[in-house]
Amino acid sequence: MNEKEISELRRRLRTERCGITHIRGCCVNETGEIISRFNQPLALMEQEEAETFLTLLKRILSGALGKNLIDIAFTTGQVADSEEHRLLMSLRDSRLEDEAAAEAFFRLAARGLELEGSYLILLAHDVYDVPCHSRDGMRQDDASSEVFSYILCAVCPVKPAKPALSYRMNENLFRNRTMDLLVAPPETGFLFPAFDGRSTNLYNSLLYTRDSADDRRGFVEAVFRCTPPMPAQEQKETFQSLLGEALEEECSLDVVQAVREQFCEIIEEYKQDPEAGPPVLSKGAVKSVLKSCGVSDSRVVRFDEKYDGAFGADTSLATQNLVDTRRIEVRTPDVAIQVSPERGDLLETRMIGGTKYILIRADGDVEVNGVQIHID
Repeated sequence: MNEKEISELRRRLRTERCGITHIRGCCVNETGEIISRFNQPLALMEQEEAETFLTLLKRILSGALGKNLIDIAFTTGQVADSEEHRLLMSLRDSRLEDEAAAEAFFRLAARGLELEGSYLILLAHDVYDVPCHSRDGMRQDDASSEVFSYILCAVCPVKPAKPALSYRMNENLFRNRTMDLLVAPPETGFLFPAFDGRSTNLYNSLLYTRDSADDRRGFVEAVFRCTPPMPAQEQKETFQSLLGEALEEECSLDVVQAVREQFCEIIEEYKQDPEAGPPVLSKGAVKSVLKSCGVSDSRVVRFDEKYDGAFGADTSLATQNLVDTRRIEVRTPDVAIQVSPERGDLLETRMIGGTKYILIRADGDVEVNGVQIHID
């Protein structure tokens, strides 16, 4: 899925637009036991309550592709005949009316989730008459190209609110508020099936994780029976370590800066086309970047070998997971320096009298702890 398709579904999640009729859910306590279940019609809720539910579900379609939103792919065998795919299809095709399927899913999900404290598992079903788009990109609401039937799942922590003094308007008095249980934004969840090319894709699901460093492995293995991709943060740290180990003495400031610039250019091109999927780099593509940045053939071969061990020879990496486009950071055990991403040219490394130095050109005003200093 691309950002444009995700945004299209997000815009539906409002009471006057979506086709969600009810919200199914269960509450799981801190020991992983399901202690209550509910099935609330959206039409019988107050407007504010219904919007709150939809806001929680909308969070499942938020964040960066490849970081917070991760593509989960089923094998052909799973789609053809597997318990996990049949269960998801039963939930979708019954519009969450299949009691046995809902109960089986709640128990399966609860076994795979590793969250502290209590939490809610929410399920919603929607049917979307996908409008056609003319050649000039104009939306044609009166012409539907396909009906997209899908489910959303959100897993939300339930946290106790602290007792506090509150004002009761009807009594015109201040009284102590009892400790309530509040539903927090979701930690994880998913969309099934995927909405690829503005069409139904039964071979994929879109997983959401609030923390890009957590791939929700237990949840994914329980619900989808597959192994999730390496988390975004782990991809970045592994790649950085791999680059330093493979290039060794050739891993200079200039080389690291040049690699970063090429990655940023790829990401910037992607931002200009919201219909394109997130850019990914194969091992061969990364090797080409290294060669163009002046890395020797022997070090590229070394990188090739280490890449296979760290990621797998056929694994492609999301470009935005490998580089921080917002800043450049130089760090020693005692000093951390952050530089604007457009001004990497201000940095320089040099050996003076046998000692290593990081030099920063100071063209404008210089402040230390908020005090402007003079450099003579």
